[in-house]
Amino acid sequence: MQFKNTDVVIKDISLFFLPVQTRVPLKFGSETLEQVTCARAKITVEDRSGNLGVGWGETPLSVQWVWPSASAYSERHDALVEFCKRLARAFLDFKCSGHPLEIGHEFIEEQLPHIRQAFNLERPTEAMPQLAGLVAASVFDQAIHDAYGNVHEVDIYQTYGVDFMNRDLSWFFESNQQAGDSRVAFKGRYPNDYLIAEPPKRLPVWHLVGGLDPLVEEDREGDEPMDGYPVVLVDWIERDGLKCLKIKLRGNDANWDYQRLVKIGEISLNHDVHSLTADFNCTVSDPQYVNEILDRLEREYPEIYRRLLYVEQPFPYDLEAHRIDVTSVSQRKPLFLDESAHDWRYVRLGKSLGWSGVALKTCKTQTGALLSLCWAKENGMPLMVQDLTNPMLAQIPHVRLAAHAGTIMGVESNGMQFYPEASLPEQMVHPGIYQRRKGVLDLSTIKGSGFGYRANEIERMLPEPVAFL
Repeated sequence: MQFKNTDVVIKDISLFFLPVQTRVPLKFGSETLEQVTCARAKITVEDRSGNLGVGWGETPLSVQWVWPSASAYSERHDALVEFCKRLARAFLDFKCSGHPLEIGHEFIEEQLPHIRQAFNLERPTEAMPQLAGLVAASVFDQAIHDAYGNVHEVDIYQTYGVDFMNRDLSWFFESNQQAGDSRVAFKGRYPNDYLIAEPPKRLPVWHLVGGLDPLVEEDREGDEPMDGYPVVLVDWIERDGLKCLKIKLRGNDANWDYQRLVKIGEISLNHDVHSLTADFNCTVSDPQYVNEILDRLEREYPEIYRRLLYVEQPFPYDLEAHRIDVTSVSQRKPLFLDESAHDWRYVRLGKSLGWSGVALKTCKTQTGALLSLCWAKENGMPLMVQDLTNPMLAQIPHVRLAAHAGTIMGVESNGMQFYPEASLPEQMVHPGIYQRRKGVLDLSTIKGSGFGYRANEIERMLPEPVAFL
C-alpha cells in the first residue's frame, strides 16, 4: 500500500486538567455530579514534508457516567486522571503514521486494551471499565484529528475520504472475523460517503430534564441558585424557545417514571414542545418494565405518547453480559443504544438484539464515533448525537458530529444548564453554540481548519501542563 505525503505522526503532547463546578446537581443513575474535571490535550503532529500542526482535544471526565460504582468518587476520579497521564505517554510513544482515523483506530484496537489491562492489574480495587478508558483516550484522539486538519489547513471533515485516507472502510472492519459481508459492503467506501456533504448551520437542541429538576414554580425548594439563569423547566422553555426535551427517569420505580413522563408531557403540550425522549438510566433489566409504561402512556395520554420520539438505553451498560432481547420495546418506539455503544461491534450486537438506532458521543473518540456512524448507516440504523454536558472546546466536535451525522432531530446540549459560565471565553468567539435561542444552536461561527475551534481567538488562561513521564 502506498502512503500519502499528508500522513502525520505525533511529535509532542501537553495535557491539562481544568476543574469545573456545577451550578445545580446532575444526577447519573444512583449518583449525583456536582463537579467535574475536564481533560484537555494539545498535540503537535508532523507530516511527511516536515510541516508541523497543533491540535486540541477536550472532554469532561464525568466519573459517575463513565464508571458507575458504589466505591468512593475520589478513588475513581484520581484513577481516571492518572490513566489520562498514562495515555499521554503512550500516544507520544506511538509512532504510527497516517490519517487520524488510521492512527486512532490502531491505537484503540492495539494499544488501549493492553494499557487498560496493565493499569487495572496495578489497582488493588475494582477495574476501570472500557467506557472510562475510551473517554480518556478521546481527548488525544480529538486532538490528532484537529492537528491533522490544521497542518493541512483544511476542515477535518473534508479529509474523511480517498484524497487523504490511505485505507477504505473495509480495512477498519476486517480485523473482526464476524464482520462477514460488511467488509464487502465497505470496500471502496469512506466516511464521507455516510456524512452530510453540506451540514446545516443551525441544529434543533435538546434540553435535559434531570430527575432532580423542578418543573414548575411550586417545585422549588428554596435552595436553588440565584445567578440569573433559569432553574424551573418552564422558564428554560420560555427563555431558550425549547422544542425538544430529554426526560431522565429512574428505571426502578415505574409509578414515579410514569408520573414524571406525564407531568413533563403536559408541560410540553402547553408550551409547544414537539419532541420528547425518555432516558431510563440503564437500570432496567426487563423490557416489560418499559413496555408497560409506554402502553399506559399511549392509552391515557396519546398525544404525549406521539411526541415521544425515541427511548434511550434503559438496559445495563454491558451489552455482552446482558444480552436482552429488546425487540418488544423497539416495536413500540425507536430504541437507541447510548452507554452500551462503545464501538461499531457493540452497535452490531445491539442490532441483533433488537435495538433500533444508536446515540453517538465524541467522548468515546472521534474515530470510534465515525466508524459506528458508518456501520449504523450502512445497516439502516438511525442516529442521534448525545451530550456529556460538554463545556469549553468539547462542545465544538460534539455539535460538528451532529451536523455531519444527519440525526433524527438535532443535538443534545446541556452544558449551559449545569455550568454556563465555564465556557464564557469560548462563548465570546462562538456565541451560538453556548447559548440556545429559539430552540436551536447556531454553528455559523465554527470555521477554518481542523475542527474550526479558532483556538487562537479564545482568551482562556490554562493551568500548567501536567507531567506524565
